[in-house]
Amino acid sequence: MMPTALNPAQTAARLPYPLLVGELTLLLKDTTVQAPSRVVQALPAGGSLFVMPALDARIAITKLITFTPANAGTGRPAIQGDVVVFDVATGQRRLMLDGPTVTARRTAAVSLLAAQRLAPNPKGPMLIVGAGVQGLAHLEAFAEGLGVREFRIASRSAASAQALVHHAQSLGLNARMVFDANTALADCPLAVTCTPASGVVLSAVPRPDGFVSAVGAFTPTMVELSAALCQYFAAKGSVFVDTSDAGHEAGDLLQAGLDVSRFATLADVVRQDIKPAAGPVLFKSCGWAGWDLAAARVALAAPGPVG
Repeated sequence: MMPTALNPAQTAARLPYPLLVGELTLLLKDTTVQAPSRVVQALPAGGSLFVMPALDARIAITKLITFTPANAGTGRPAIQGDVVVFDVATGQRRLMLDGPTVTARRTAAVSLLAAQRLAPNPKGPMLIVGAGVQGLAHLEAFAEGLGVREFRIASRSAASAQALVHHAQSLGLNARMVFDANTALADCPLAVTCTPASGVVLSAVPRPDGFVSAVGAFTPTMVELSAALCQYFAAKGSVFVDTSDAGHEAGDLLQAGLDVSRFATLADVVRQDIKPAAGPVLFKSCGWAGWDLAAARVALAAPGPVG
């Protein structure tokens, strides 16, 4: 039997943020989880092909996606592809999920989990830098998971920023567009940078109770935060990373000359109940197939046919 192939809306419906955060927590405690380093193959036109496998005692998944930065502003998505879910015991394909939807929702859920555990002041307002798919996902995740009601949206595209503001308002949230992310940071104890990471978008000194989740840069050459800002977090507050793979992927931290291996991972936070030191907190997220595995576990448990 062919597996059920879910479209973006169907995939999103199976991945509610509270369940995703709960499953991420369980996965970080699951000793059967394996997630080899992802394969990133450069494509001739400037994009990349990502192959990301992971497994636990019951299922195995592979996320196969393309990342095409040149699609920005064209109407074509920057991320395209699928997540295929297999039964470990039988080898049967169980489910096919929309790759971009999984990527958006699990990334926002990881940021949400980090904020729940580490943010000194989780009430908001929240600054979102980048008004694309990830900006929308983080807005919805933090509104649902932390009860944030007030947002500031900054984007190089005023039209995109205004569209996200209107979406937030349609959800009953208070949101407005800002033109200077660095100035807005002074009023926002929560922030996320989710841009194409082609240049620095945030450099201002954060609030003492600030929490920034930086998700856009996931290669050594990508960057969203200035070197001075990263160094400030390391010296005056705390830095956490999503996984140890950040040691060779976290462009923001690497370009700041920081020893990434000394920063605790989200698994350390969950397993050891680590608390941040006094001061602002930076959470650097690069992505990991384990997060996609958690999403697959949630999707399989949801009601409905799975093939």
